[in-house]
Amino acid sequence: MESISEDTTIAEIVLFNKFLPTLRSGEWSDIGGRLDMEDTHICIADLAKNFGHSILGEEEAISFYGVFDGHGGKGAAIFVRDFLPRIIVEDADFPLKLEKVVSKSFLETDAAFAKSCSVDSALSSGTTALTAMIFGRSLLVANAGDCRAVLSRGGLAIEMSKDHRPCCVSERTRVESLGGFVDDGYLNGQLGVTRALGDWHIKGLKEVEKSGPLSAEPELKLLTLTKEDEFLIIGSDGIWDVFRSQNAVDFARRRLQEHNNVKLCCKEIVDEANKRGAIDNLTVVMVCFHSEPPPPIVFQRSRIRKCISAEGLQNLRSLLDG
Repeated sequence: MESISEDTTIAEIVLFNKFLPTLRSGEWSDIGGRLDMEDTHICIADLAKNFGHSILGEEEAISFYGVFDGHGGKGAAIFVRDFLPRIIVEDADFPLKLEKVVSKSFLETDAAFAKSCSVDSALSSGTTALTAMIFGRSLLVANAGDCRAVLSRGGLAIEMSKDHRPCCVSERTRVESLGGFVDDGYLNGQLGVTRALGDWHIKGLKEVEKSGPLSAEPELKLLTLTKEDEFLIIGSDGIWDVFRSQNAVDFARRRLQEHNNVKLCCKEIVDEANKRGAIDNLTVVMVCFHSEPPPPIVFQRSRIRKCISAEGLQNLRSLLDG
């Protein structure tokens, strides 16, 4: 996997390979086994154009996709869905320093939501957030929470995000270093994730003046797409409760090979999750990088040469000679 440093320019990215993805996206969501729907999502083909901005000197559109899994209400999820992409576009460093801009925008969105909650306490809630931005050949995934993004590279599942849960050793270490604790698998005995936006109303998780154990800062993963990259699946945690990452890729590849309809494929993933007994809200966003369906995987039989050392050959001769 190729990674790109924050200092890499867009011109340098273009020189890495000649592949230019042809983007097709689809989405589907379902209330699942819950009484209320707190998931939401977004798909924007041209982020700058959507908000009336232009990118000087660049002809390629920047696409933006996101899944937001709310908890304790849907106020935070809807707020972040609507506020975050605008904050990203309006940043002075957009789009040349995407990693810096996205990280800062997550935190600014979280702070803006805190102010909104102080005005209207009915908004008080929280949400995980996972976004994917595609600019030319570069794919940037930002995650805060337990939604997950999985890339299919030649049929192999590559996880583009890490689930931020209290059982994660690195997250637990971070939480404890900030005065938090994990009790029965929950952050401070109250929350099933260690990173999220919102939740300002829950005492002890976030502090305005200092960092609390619940962080809104996303973890980022950036890579250069190649022709072997087939599609990206973004799902809320209800999907991953019943699908393993490789299983989801295998399932999606089979469906795309049958009908090559991205939206229908998303619906089939959600329907399958329901059949498997999913009890959470279910949301899937998928982005394909080719107009054609994924090709069949061809397994080639390889010839294996067995070698024997000089010492082993001598021992064998001794045994044969008696």
